[in-house]
Amino acid sequence: MSEVENFIANIENDAKRDDALVLLTLLTKASSYAPCLHGTIIGFGQYHYKYESGREGDASVIAFSPRKQNLVLYIMPGFSNYAALLDKLGKYKLGKSCLYINKLADIDLEVLTEIATLSVQEMKNKYPCS
Repeated sequence: MSEVENFIANIENDAKRDDALVLLTLLTKASSYAPCLHGTIIGFGQYHYKYESGREGDASVIAFSPRKQNLVLYIMPGFSNYAALLDKLGKYKLGKSCLYINKLADIDLEVLTEIATLSVQEMKNKYPCS
């Protein structure tokens, strides 16, 4: 069992664990990257960023975290290009690059897949990703 699979298997809430498994499959397919565990965040792919301030680092191209309160998807380019899709997504809340979902039953998985796929493509166009 991989580190990611082990992490998901140890989620106490059955529904949250099941949703995490669905997201694992969905984001693996949408991104074409293998999952990697970073603390409590499951990331896919990697890119290097450098801000005008000189700060730089590495981050996942797309990621999610099955938190106790909700599922958090990290859509790195943000959501400004996805307004029409968000209108069709279902019940969620947004942060700058975070999509908060209580449970996958609240959203349209086909729309989520489209957002994830477009987000990954946008990141690949902007940064060299591995």
